[in-house]
Amino acid sequence: MTKRLLEIIDASAGRAVAVIGDVITDEFIYGGLSRVSREAPVLILKHDETVVLPGGAGNAAANVADLGGKVRLVGVVGKTSSDKRMLGNLPKSVDHSGLIRCDDYHAPLKTRILAGGVHGTRQQVVRIDRESQDLKLSSVRKKFERAVFRALIDCEAVLVSDYGYGLVDTAIVSLIKKTLNRSRRKVPLVIDSRYNLLKYRGGTICTPNESEVEAALGVRIEDNGRRFERAGRELLKKLRSKGIVITRGSRGMAVFVSGERTLHIPVFGTDEVADVTGAGDTVIATIALSLAAGASLHEAARLANYAGGLVVMKRGTATVLSDELRHAVRIEPSN
Repeated sequence: MTKRLLEIIDASAGRAVAVIGDVITDEFIYGGLSRVSREAPVLILKHDETVVLPGGAGNAAANVADLGGKVRLVGVVGKTSSDKRMLGNLPKSVDHSGLIRCDDYHAPLKTRILAGGVHGTRQQVVRIDRESQDLKLSSVRKKFERAVFRALIDCEAVLVSDYGYGLVDTAIVSLIKKTLNRSRRKVPLVIDSRYNLLKYRGGTICTPNESEVEAALGVRIEDNGRRFERAGRELLKKLRSKGIVITRGSRGMAVFVSGERTLHIPVFGTDEVADVTGAGDTVIATIALSLAAGASLHEAARLANYAGGLVVMKRGTATVLSDELRHAVRIEPSN
């Protein structure tokens, strides 16, 4: 298995992946604990630095690029300073000519404030979300569809990232499927939907976490293995996908494929998690790129498990490099 996974990593170099969906700006404000305010019983933080990074579909695209893939990113962004800083931190190899830039709009901005002592671990103390209400989807729909169509030309995998901001819907996914079917190429379609999972049927694979499965099916899984198995099989049937990968945090992940036994993959790495921000984007990016390189769903999930274990040990919205993934596969081949 180790040899095969290493072959897939090598074969992933240069594979064309279209990443389509909600581009988000992730802002991290780091500060050191200074003193208690006289104005209110709150801590005062001494500002150290502010980091602005691509999130959502932007983070997925960055992960594909850093793993060696050739990325075409399609979405909508604004012309604000935060949007420009976010785009400036995309890997240079990401083709973002498919991004539509709109006036009076900014990409959804998630600001996380992290505090800690000089020698301590900085923890997130508050998050502030600024969601733009100015985007008139009807005004960008045609441009978005044209950009999607161009991105699909000769691509070897499609990754759809729906964070629930209204840009991605069933019509867009249907357009993608029809375009791929007309090309008569077997291109994997990987879908990540935060809130509308059951709307996207007939894709190759989807990657919900356990809480998203519970919300979609209206069930409570908790720590019950039988309930988890039933929920996975029910979701697989409802989605009519070739397979689903359910991420379970410290429990690793599980792969459901019709007609096959469930594959449970233990988590890679330690339980010393630094930051889970964007880990789902890393998982789906690794799966999409691996499928483009010819991996099976089980093989792609195993590589994604390594990548997910690596990225949560990094601060902020992070990515995994192909060399890091190779090293992980070599040091723990039994995973």
